[in-house]
Amino acid sequence: MEKIYTNDQSHCKLIKSKRETVAFLLNYSKSLKIIQAKDLQFESNMN
Repeated sequence: MEKIYTNDQSHCKLIKSKRETVAFLLNYSKSLKIIQAKDLQFESNMN
């Protein structure tokens, strides 16, 4: 996995995200439930 990261940080730039985007992602992650049952994985959005 270390091969996908670059050692030269001069080509990278930071971007700003909107509050709405961050709030959406946080709310989605809070409502996402993952249930393991034997070899199966169920994902449900408790919305």
